[in-house]
Amino acid sequence: MGSHQYDLLIIGAGVSGTALLYETAKYTDIKHIGVIEKYAAPARVNSLSSNNSQTLHCGDIETNYTLEKALKVQRAARMLANYCLSQPDKDHLIYAYPKMVLGVGESECQLLRERFEVFGPHYPNLKLLEKKAIARIEPAVVTLANGRIREQEIVALGSTDEYTAVNFEALSRSFVRQALAVEGKDIDIHYNETVHHIKIEDERFLVETGGTCYQTRALVVCAGGHSLKLAQDLGYGLHYSCLPVAGSYYFTPQNLNGKVYTVQNDKLPFAAIHGDPDVLVPGKTRFGPTALILPILERYNYRTLPDFLRVFRFDRRVAKVLWDLFRVADIRNYMLKNILFEVPVIRKFLFLRDVRKIVPSLRWRDLTFARKVGGIRPQLIDKIKGVLLMGEAKINPGNGVIFNMTPSPGGTSCMENAEIDMRIVAKHLGASINEDALKSDLLGEDKEHGEEDFTGRLLDDSGSEEGLFRRLSRRFRK
Repeated sequence: MGSHQYDLLIIGAGVSGTALLYETAKYTDIKHIGVIEKYAAPARVNSLSSNNSQTLHCGDIETNYTLEKALKVQRAARMLANYCLSQPDKDHLIYAYPKMVLGVGESECQLLRERFEVFGPHYPNLKLLEKKAIARIEPAVVTLANGRIREQEIVALGSTDEYTAVNFEALSRSFVRQALAVEGKDIDIHYNETVHHIKIEDERFLVETGGTCYQTRALVVCAGGHSLKLAQDLGYGLHYSCLPVAGSYYFTPQNLNGKVYTVQNDKLPFAAIHGDPDVLVPGKTRFGPTALILPILERYNYRTLPDFLRVFRFDRRVAKVLWDLFRVADIRNYMLKNILFEVPVIRKFLFLRDVRKIVPSLRWRDLTFARKVGGIRPQLIDKIKGVLLMGEAKINPGNGVIFNMTPSPGGTSCMENAEIDMRIVAKHLGASINEDALKSDLLGEDKEHGEEDFTGRLLDDSGSEEGLFRRLSRRFRK
């Protein structure tokens, strides 16, 4: 084959695209693989270490997950952890910190106690932590500024002996290195190449950049909100609109030993505030995220405004979805508050009030706005169904091209999503997969994925345990 002809071409070298590169190189007989990346190195957008929460989500402390969703996430987390722990530089990839989700007040505490009954059997390391146990793990959570113990009822679900954080930027680079080390493969990484156009010709995909035309038999696009733009250029996903949600963070002196999450308000389609150690900023705790809708596809890159306008595709159906969201008081107040979170001086007072739910002794002078920290999550609006989609979004027309947007939950799902795409691509190309090696290295005793397993969004509950948790969540919201 020529230097610009491939069996598989991947657009985007973030953690999702590089995970697919690694898995197809390692576990299939696909030989000619290429990657196109617009920046000079992998992971320069949302996978950049400063642009995400660095969290390995396992599903146990994310209170907006159903049990079925949690177990799917647990499988994805195990795959990622198995990979990281097998690498010689594992100490730069994956980190062990205590973690917990904190309930404050009678309703939240009751929700967590009842959630523990449902989720505990599936998570052996998960413990129900009362105030004294919380104090042993995270003293700052239970101590007021005057040194007294907070009087509010608090309870937590958590664990102290698990891997809970990942440097997704370093992970992306690791995937590239390990893929290039696989013998018998022809792999090219094209940096500083921006894709301008894709077209289909004679069952092949022609990908045009500034001065080059790449040809490929299979194509996978892992480029965040840009994936939707490229899909719509080919006529796919025209019923979607993109709503980019940006997250910002604050630093404080280190006051937490690990990750402390708060109970998710199910009326809000955005992550609840949490505190985390930053794997690259020692001596600090990072709190966030906020959630602000911005008309760009990449944080701090306003040159992506024209691309946003192309994928926003504003019409009366988009307006109705936005109006329906804004009519909900919790969402409306949350959106307005997050606008104020971006205003200097005011934002610190507002954020301090929220973050004191986790660390009640924090003071105004402890907070520092984390400049140039935080990414953008491109949420999709389904204009036909009139809803904001909060799960994964994947466009797969079935002809050898796949477009990935908004992996959920973020980087944790990169290897499982890559497995799904690898199977779709292998089937399209007539390639084989080394199932024994895949299972031995990444899956363990977990069942394997098939193409039909991908749902594209959170699954509805079924079964008694799931129904119980749904009822508990509804009761908490009331």
